[in-house]
Amino acid sequence: MYKYLITSLFLIVSLFAFTQNGTVKGRVYNQKNNEPLEFATVQIQGTVIGTTTDLNGNYEISGPPGFVRLMVSYVGFETTLSAEVHIQGNQTAFIDLAVPELATLIDEVVVRPTMNLKKIESPVSYLTIGVREIEKAAGVNRDVSKAVQSLPGVGATDPNRNDLIVRGGGPSENVFYLDGIEIPIINHFATQGSSGGVVGIINPDFVREVNFYTGAFPANRPNSLSSVMDIRQKDGSQDRIHTQVGIGASDAAFTMDGPIGDKSTFIVSARQSYLQLLFKFIGLPFLPTYNDFQVKYKYQINPKSELSIIGLGAIDNMKLNTDLQEDGTEAQRYLLDYLPIYQQWIYTIGAVYKRFSTNYFDTWVLSRNM
Repeated sequence: MYKYLITSLFLIVSLFAFTQNGTVKGRVYNQKNNEPLEFATVQIQGTVIGTTTDLNGNYEISGPPGFVRLMVSYVGFETTLSAEVHIQGNQTAFIDLAVPELATLIDEVVVRPTMNLKKIESPVSYLTIGVREIEKAAGVNRDVSKAVQSLPGVGATDPNRNDLIVRGGGPSENVFYLDGIEIPIINHFATQGSSGGVVGIINPDFVREVNFYTGAFPANRPNSLSSVMDIRQKDGSQDRIHTQVGIGASDAAFTMDGPIGDKSTFIVSARQSYLQLLFKFIGLPFLPTYNDFQVKYKYQINPKSELSIIGLGAIDNMKLNTDLQEDGTEAQRYLLDYLPIYQQWIYTIGAVYKRFSTNYFDTWVLSRNM
């Protein structure tokens, strides 16, 4: 009797947790001058769930859990689609929506995504990956590089590596940007002459979306031969501190985000692998280990200017299992004689200052990487 009662109670609690709605909050503003758009209509695409913004351009929508896009409409402005947002039960997600002005007013309503999924100058060679593809695509394992490998124009490579071969180019001919800051590589255990590796450095919990160019590169993305990967990050939560702990087959990660005062937010993460313990247990001659760290701090200086500080670091080490010199087989001792010891660390740190004017905005970037 008690067994059935506990089972029923568990099912009821699970069903209640599953059906809890989540919330999306943010701000709708003029893309050109950062002015708020009051009484703009914000709606979850494909549903009748929606709301209007207040006098400061703020909105709040509750909806069922899942991956959604928000649609914004306002007189004199283009109807705009947001990047994908992951709504989770009893959680709050934040996304600000920039809406471009219409050059001329016409009778028809043109729906065009905010992130320009089909750029005028590069309608074929510009692709976008949303949160859904990174989280749910088969074989991706929440790795940005593996998600990009499934796109048209990207050649197949060794399944154990994340090399990008774009339209016959080399794996070292790709350029990567993180919120406008160039980063040298995005994978652990990268080899000379290649940007690929075994495991990605970028924490997928930071990613809003990935814009991938295989040609017709933007003028502000120089030194590109094969492709440009432009990774856009989320901002930290504005309501309270959120923490998340993840344990996988090869590593454990910790992520924290939240507000710092009224004008700034942060998001920070750290990841530690334990592959060396597993490899030593099963008797492999090499013991790899990797760590990575990521941080983003955003400060709203005033309604017309904002500053973002971005940091990314990775440490890779591969030692030899010297215990096998005495206890190992002949094949294991042979491998120990020629396997190299691998030690590598990289970092990128930068600042992005964005200033809005009446009819334009400009962006200043200062960064250093190694």
